[in-house]
Amino acid sequence: MQYSNLGIITTALLILSSCGVKNDSLQISVENKLDVKRSFETIAIPLNQIPYNVNDSTKTVAVVNTATNDTLVSQLVDEDGDSNLDMLLFQPEIAAKSTNTYTLTPVAKKTVTDSVDPLAYSRFVPERTDDYAWENDKVAFRTYGPVAQQMVEDSVPGGTLTSGIDAWLKRVDYPIINKWYKKTLSGAGTYHEDTGEGLDNFHVGASRGIGGIAVKKDTIFYYSKNFTNWKTLSNGPIRTSFILEYADWDAGGTTITEHKKITLDRGSYFSKFEINLTGADSISAGLTLHKNTGNTIINEDLGYISYWETLDDSEIGSAILVPNNLLSTQKYISTKTDESNLYATIKPEDNTVTYYAGFGWKKRGEFTTEEEWKAFLERTAKKLKSPLKVNYLN
Repeated sequence: MQYSNLGIITTALLILSSCGVKNDSLQISVENKLDVKRSFETIAIPLNQIPYNVNDSTKTVAVVNTATNDTLVSQLVDEDGDSNLDMLLFQPEIAAKSTNTYTLTPVAKKTVTDSVDPLAYSRFVPERTDDYAWENDKVAFRTYGPVAQQMVEDSVPGGTLTSGIDAWLKRVDYPIINKWYKKTLSGAGTYHEDTGEGLDNFHVGASRGIGGIAVKKDTIFYYSKNFTNWKTLSNGPIRTSFILEYADWDAGGTTITEHKKITLDRGSYFSKFEINLTGADSISAGLTLHKNTGNTIINEDLGYISYWETLDDSEIGSAILVPNNLLSTQKYISTKTDESNLYATIKPEDNTVTYYAGFGWKKRGEFTTEEEWKAFLERTAKKLKSPLKVNYLN
């Protein structure tokens, strides 16, 4: 099978200069309407709103807090996959019920971090069959490509047939994807054993893993197979994003088309899924229930489902958050291996479904009990329903 290398990695930029307000600057305010402090939430500003020439490779955009004169880390990205930079990203810290003001100004590049592993990172992994893996400072994931599918269909050992999402459990903030693959493939060790950084002991199989989708017809849930193509959009200090394409698939006599964009930002435990599809009035995003020995948490008012379970010598909470258009939830139990899943059924809007899927691992330390995980989900769901508000001041 031949691949066209669609990977286009947007350079991650660390801005080390500061600037004052100038005539060629854009001023914005960012408002937090909730009574909690906000951080690690990404603001995206279209570059066409800033007096910035995307074709000038000597310039970037500095984001300066006008009250403190601090320059924030920022990143320029291609959000729509047309190979052109179109968005400026940054992550402000804003106190409860407060508004901060920022100045956005084109400046000369002081340094380019091409030689440094970006904190939010994803890539195609041809050396491990054909995984696609992604991570930030909190979590890591992977899913599987057509070679892995073909191996299963040809009865070749080592293949994987699933469109489910696998979780890699990391204890550390620094990148581990490349390190773990190299360790395993070189024979120096295996990512299935924890030597202090974490491990992959999360079983996906044919299940939905953490955020894979299904289409329900009558009483049956239908799935796509592995992705068929990929395109990396961005890696950097704030965001990694990429596109996965799938072959058309059958759901009880109906043809489904599926095109998936996945985004993971610094500081987040959740990948954002934006799925463009045709052929279905709704989709069901799922969490594997494994052997159904854990506890389900469902809050349709806030728009999330979760599963807390024992995993080897620790515990893990997985979750799907749906800020808008959640239709229903269902706990589907099957006697067949890997077919028990907890589902959130979502209505498409303009043929697109948006949701967030992720997890928290007890050994990482942030969530040591089911109650702490549930409280975190409630806070996160409220933030998704009340996003930071941007106002343009000039």
